[in-house]
Amino acid sequence: MIAMEFKHIPVLFKETIDSLCVKPDGIYVDCTAGGGGHSSAILERLENGRLIMIDQDPQAIAVLTQRFGNDDRVTIVHDNFSNIQSVLQKLGIDGADGVLADLGVSSHQLDVAERGFSFHKDAPLDMRMSMQGMSAADIVNTYSEPELANVIFRYGEEKYARSIARAVVKAREKKRIETTFELIDIIRSAMPAKALRDGHPGRRTFQALRIETNSEISRLPDAIESMFSCLKVGGKLSIISFHSLEDSVVKNKFKEFTQGCTCPREFPVCVCGKTPRGELAFRAKTPTDAELEENSRSRSAKLRCIGKLK
Repeated sequence: MIAMEFKHIPVLFKETIDSLCVKPDGIYVDCTAGGGGHSSAILERLENGRLIMIDQDPQAIAVLTQRFGNDDRVTIVHDNFSNIQSVLQKLGIDGADGVLADLGVSSHQLDVAERGFSFHKDAPLDMRMSMQGMSAADIVNTYSEPELANVIFRYGEEKYARSIARAVVKAREKKRIETTFELIDIIRSAMPAKALRDGHPGRRTFQALRIETNSEISRLPDAIESMFSCLKVGGKLSIISFHSLEDSVVKNKFKEFTQGCTCPREFPVCVCGKTPRGELAFRAKTPTDAELEENSRSRSAKLRCIGKLK
């Protein structure tokens, strides 16, 4: 059964749960509930509080329903976390004491070959977290060469993006690119020998395609704004990111929330009236050596947390 196979190793687990400062009677939202790892820990600290679990992956929803569907404190919602405001509005909730978002791909999504996320397994080139809409294969086979190069360079920071895009377009003229290994062979053919010795050649391109397929970066700023706006005063927003592009968006949004007066320094008094909306709980936290040894997928993770002031 899917529910028995779905697994995910939560990253920065204790640090994340502690950052939420869970109150026994509070209202919390796990925006990327996955297999329920973080949610379970939140529930352990809740008494008569409430937990909203959101996930866009239908397989995750099946797991969450099996694990937590009979808990009166829990509401499970199949949606994207960027829609948190409408989700809470429909539930009649006007504010949360804590919101959590783990932006990483789950271990389940990586380990189940047919999801198409992993470059280690031959499978349909899918990568859709929601299992709906445009797939990575659609992108690879329909984007123009400049569009592909831009996606691969921007989201994968791949310096051979142009040659990879050129090779993809040439290959798809003969036949549609359908599988992960087909794409990897094309990527290899477009890279010099020295680059092939520097880690897996498909790592950056696969990251870029996954981000584009799921609109991960483009919708993130608005999603963070929505999550923060859903907090009660004093509530905490904790976000775990997994690469520099994500972390940069989170860092900049949090900086925006903490910004106060914007008047020129030479002004004797403030006339803009702006005060900080939030306060950072701590500097970014990263995995310990012990966690890195136990879970290599945590190596690029960063946790940031902000509290709402108004």
